[in-house]
Amino acid sequence: MEKTELENNELDLIDKEEGFNEQEKNIDEKLGENIISDINEKELEKAKADYTGKDIIVLDGLEAVRLRPGMYIGTTSSVGLHHLVWEIVDNGIDEALAGYCDEINVFINEDNSITVKDNGRGIPTDIVEKTGLSAIETVYTVLHAGGKFGGDGGYKVSGGLHGVGASVVNALSTFVEVYVHRDNKIHYIRFENGGHTVKPLEVIGTCDDHGTIVTFKPDPTIFKETTTYDFSIINNRLRQMAFLNKGVKITLTDKRETPNKEVSYCYEGGIKEYVQFLNKDNEKLFNEVIYCDGAQEFIEFNKKELIYVETAMQYVTGYNDKIYSYCNNVSTGDGGMHEDGFNLAIVRVFNNYARNTKILKDSDKERFTVDDCREGLTAIISVKHPNPQYEGQTKGKLGNLEVKKLVNNVVGEKLEKFLLENKEIAKAIMQKVKGAYDGRLAARAAKENIRRKSVLEITTLPGKLADCSSNNPEECELFIVEGNSAGGSAKNGRDPRTQAILPLRGKILNVQKAQSHRIFENAEIGNMISAIGAGFGEDFDISKIRYHKIVIMTDADVDGSHIRILLLTFFHRFMKPLIDHGYIYIAQPPLYKINYKGKDYYCYSDEQLSVVRKTLDLKPGYPFQRYKGLGEMDASQLEETTMNKEKRKMLRVTVDDAMEADQVFQDLMGEEVGPRTEFIEQNAKFVKNLDI
Repeated sequence: MEKTELENNELDLIDKEEGFNEQEKNIDEKLGENIISDINEKELEKAKADYTGKDIIVLDGLEAVRLRPGMYIGTTSSVGLHHLVWEIVDNGIDEALAGYCDEINVFINEDNSITVKDNGRGIPTDIVEKTGLSAIETVYTVLHAGGKFGGDGGYKVSGGLHGVGASVVNALSTFVEVYVHRDNKIHYIRFENGGHTVKPLEVIGTCDDHGTIVTFKPDPTIFKETTTYDFSIINNRLRQMAFLNKGVKITLTDKRETPNKEVSYCYEGGIKEYVQFLNKDNEKLFNEVIYCDGAQEFIEFNKKELIYVETAMQYVTGYNDKIYSYCNNVSTGDGGMHEDGFNLAIVRVFNNYARNTKILKDSDKERFTVDDCREGLTAIISVKHPNPQYEGQTKGKLGNLEVKKLVNNVVGEKLEKFLLENKEIAKAIMQKVKGAYDGRLAARAAKENIRRKSVLEITTLPGKLADCSSNNPEECELFIVEGNSAGGSAKNGRDPRTQAILPLRGKILNVQKAQSHRIFENAEIGNMISAIGAGFGEDFDISKIRYHKIVIMTDADVDGSHIRILLLTFFHRFMKPLIDHGYIYIAQPPLYKINYKGKDYYCYSDEQLSVVRKTLDLKPGYPFQRYKGLGEMDASQLEETTMNKEKRKMLRVTVDDAMEADQVFQDLMGEEVGPRTEFIEQNAKFVKNLDI
């Protein structure tokens, strides 16, 4: 059988006998020959103790930050607001990476200001020659100033490599106060109104400890959407940091509540405990977490640097693909060379083991692919690098080629050894991977059936796609509608030039639990794939989509909500770039209609209904209509309320935290009942208009 281009690309990951390309071969000459095992990571990462103002490097204006804050924190929404916390916390984490901090305390104060306290070395207070200012004033008022620009400075490895964190927080705050405990003295400085120094650094007392205490309050003229911090968002991030930095105690206290709400995290098991936490609600294939670690020297610019890598992995019995990677504690959501190296290792080791144990026979022409090996897998990949290279300011993808080789070597060696020493676990993994392999081959046949169906064939089917006449995806919209009756109204109420209608017959398959071949044999899923026109899964090509708005339009009842979450689950698993690019929307049809003096008033919530009734001075008992289904609306009503681009209301589906989204979909749509039960118990009190 002829292999597809995708399969050939996956097979290219098998590097043992096929070798690396020429660029990768050059890496071999720079990497040291021996992997360092059983090492003390803290000692390797530890920076020099005499961290002074000489280590503060200025690369050569905070007003620019206030004018264009999005360039520095991405957005001034709630996401950007919380980003300020990450910048200051990361400074404490970098002290931990340097080997001088083991405790960080974060406080959400009553006025929604934030205080971050660490027991690191304390920001230097002596004068920086280039600026003529104290080191602390320099790092808080000058962009691209800090001790993180070289391994000979204050830090060997750090997450904050751009030197803009503290100064950007200062620029976007109404005030910042900094206390530094250092050299038996307490130093104090205050900035106001976007980073203006109130008065120079002063000594206000003595101390016998060390560390930095920073308090800042976001500027409401910058953060116009909100300046209120969300405890759960900060809590999740700090817990993640604690997992990634074993032995560091991180405490969060919310002073807005009485009594204060406090949580504390410290994980001696590090990322092994992280994997256990992620799998806590899933049935494990085996209880043990496979841990691989090691370090290797890398020669760059005639200088030896040390790169450290650690990974932890465990399989669950159901569908799962949770691979999270980090470099210097920075989440690399788009992957990169460390993930590539991990993929190389597991594919090579599992294929070799399967061949040697005859799980894959000589007659089997195909080998396990990355997807086969990752089904059911939860893994954390963490590397520490003195000079990481990221793609873009957001640090979403790691680009250091030498990391790929190192991770491949470390994981390959340790994983192979583990399988040989743990026969029962190896057997369970092989059965899991082989099951995914068999399912993939069965799914391929089903996929081919989908590919053979043309969009023309679908549009000729009764009750299926009514396409639009425009060929410009940027203006085209696909409404996925619940039921044929609503589909009929939508077809008659649409703009046929730019709006296409695809009715669904009932509920689609729950793809979080179904086997691959069943998913692609499902007629409704096949129709959606063909209508959108960009493939699915690893084949999905966002450039080929036929509509830039894909609108889920379901009834305002329990069944409609269920269909909506089933569709979102499908898009999240097989067409996630649609969500990433903001192309998925949820229609907001009205819940109520009041006809008064010949005019219709539509209400989208109970609160809006009360306002309209009060505004019109309606007497108690004045009739109104509650829509339970889209089919209750005629074409003109549906067009006016839900499809007219000038009048309609829509919600755009976005995901700010990919890991949190993965966990939610797994909890609510996966095999395990426990997480769903817990969610219902916690949220039942918020339910309104429940149809029973």
